[in-house]
Amino acid sequence: MAGLTYQDDLPLGEKRPGKISHWVTDWGGMVVDGVSTVGDIAIFAYQMFVWMFTRRPAKGTLLINFYHVGVLSLPVVALTGTFIGMVLAVQSHRQFAMIGMENRLGAVINSSLVRELGPVLAATMLAGRVGSAIAAVIGTMRVTEQIEALTTMGANPIHYLVVPRFLACLLLIPALTIMADFMGIVGGYFYSVVVLGIDHAAYLQNSADFVTGYDLFSGILKSIFFGGIIAIVSCYRGFNCQAGAEGVGQAATAAFVMSFVLILGVDLVLNILLEAFYYAVWAPETSL
Repeated sequence: MAGLTYQDDLPLGEKRPGKISHWVTDWGGMVVDGVSTVGDIAIFAYQMFVWMFTRRPAKGTLLINFYHVGVLSLPVVALTGTFIGMVLAVQSHRQFAMIGMENRLGAVINSSLVRELGPVLAATMLAGRVGSAIAAVIGTMRVTEQIEALTTMGANPIHYLVVPRFLACLLLIPALTIMADFMGIVGGYFYSVVVLGIDHAAYLQNSADFVTGYDLFSGILKSIFFGGIIAIVSCYRGFNCQAGAEGVGQAATAAFVMSFVLILGVDLVLNILLEAFYYAVWAPETSL
């Protein structure tokens, strides 16, 4: 009879998969895609390191990338760091005032900035401003077949496009982190002393007592890992961009999202390792 169907036009005897089967299939596909992506990024990073230690990149390509990554990122990092310091002062003052310890405000603001917020803030700004741009530029080159043209001319695309950007992110993010720390400390000091009226000498003394060289060292060390993650993920997404303008936009978005998630995950792991190193090596030496 016309119009009669059996289980949505499935062949006779074949049953539609249940919800559990769909759920298992979807999650299995996500796991396979994730593992495949991790493997591709690892191979991509290995090829980049091989070229980086095999042939030195041209000075011109290094300088232009240093300028775009470092110099052009300074204003936004400095401005954001200043406001973060002020926000920390605003949020922390009421709780410290309730227990009569508002003079200790400098210790919590500056230690939070130097150990955690400075590196993560600089890395987030770098991922948003530089990482997305790297993915978009390389993705556009992929879509317009400029990468294939480089290969045809005898140049290796990874050596020419990836290595300079990786070195720029790796070497200049510590400077951006120090800038974010400095401007955050200035912003927190200004709001705490000038606006909230906290004693100037007590604020500085508590900051000097509680913020140590190890805090600065750990923050800068973490920033180096963050810079490497941003460069590798952004370049990988650009090289594997889908065709069309939509593919370029998706590559730029995916580069930022993946970089930010990896930054937070690596930050957790590094914090655990640095804390263990501090109590095992650094603290016994400083207590002597």
